[in-house]
Amino acid sequence: MNRLRAGFCKMVNPYNGKGIRISLKIENVDGIIFWTKNVGPFLKYLSEVKHRGFPFLLQYTINGYPRTLEQAVVDAPKAVDYLKKVADEFGPRVCIWRYDTIVNTSLTPREFHINNFTRLAKALEGATDEVVISFAYFYQKTLRNMKIISTISGFTWSDPDDEWKRCLAAELAQVAAAYQIRLSICSQPKFLALGCAEARCVDAVRLSDVAGRLIKARLKGNRNNCGCYESRDIGEYDTCPHGCIYCYAVQNRELAKSRYRQHDPTSESLFPIPRNGKEPSIYSKQLDLLNDTNEKNDLFVIK
Repeated sequence: MNRLRAGFCKMVNPYNGKGIRISLKIENVDGIIFWTKNVGPFLKYLSEVKHRGFPFLLQYTINGYPRTLEQAVVDAPKAVDYLKKVADEFGPRVCIWRYDTIVNTSLTPREFHINNFTRLAKALEGATDEVVISFAYFYQKTLRNMKIISTISGFTWSDPDDEWKRCLAAELAQVAAAYQIRLSICSQPKFLALGCAEARCVDAVRLSDVAGRLIKARLKGNRNNCGCYESRDIGEYDTCPHGCIYCYAVQNRELAKSRYRQHDPTSESLFPIPRNGKEPSIYSKQLDLLNDTNEKNDLFVIK
């Protein structure tokens, strides 16, 4: 919140390690998408975000997985309660539930996902109109973490075939529909089945609904098959301490925990930026969105 008040933040470019200074002034920001597994500590600030003129969406992951897979995530019932509080104050269009990412293990087989998803969907009826799912993609770092933790903890896991995933997606879509929730799939079009839609996690149309005005942005995902509108991600890798073993954004959990402990809420960045990093001009790294005046505005993703 301090960064919005200050009107800028700093982050590290993950490709070259250099520092970047980014404007968060209202004239340079069309809206904000918050991406989290625990909105609880930020609940008291959301009204200020709105008061400052920033329309926002909340992408909120609630999986309800066993602790072996998600070591330090807030309990699902508490997470559901938090999402309901946001919906009550700001409306259900602000809230997007994520059941993400789906992993097939001996702790979370197909039957687990169906029963667990049903319980969560029932609890979230009326608080959201969309759930985003995806199936685990096993990058090298994810494979390494899965192999280590499964050996230590004594569970097995697999990457099922495409048909298994399409069938599960179709069944979850039916469950979601029963509770007036639309199911969409993030960046994996080959798993689209009956009742499923392509996800736009950064969604200028939904954000326009929330803002009560048209927010123009071009469709420009940040990876192959991404259906999102153009945005600027100001999150950082290796900063989350939740300990989800399937996570692609944390390669080194000890580093993530160290950075979490080092975080100073009054600082300009999530963690100290290396002294040899150079900082371009405050606006030089802003991304253009297509709008009537061709001004530089951004949709910001905060994870």
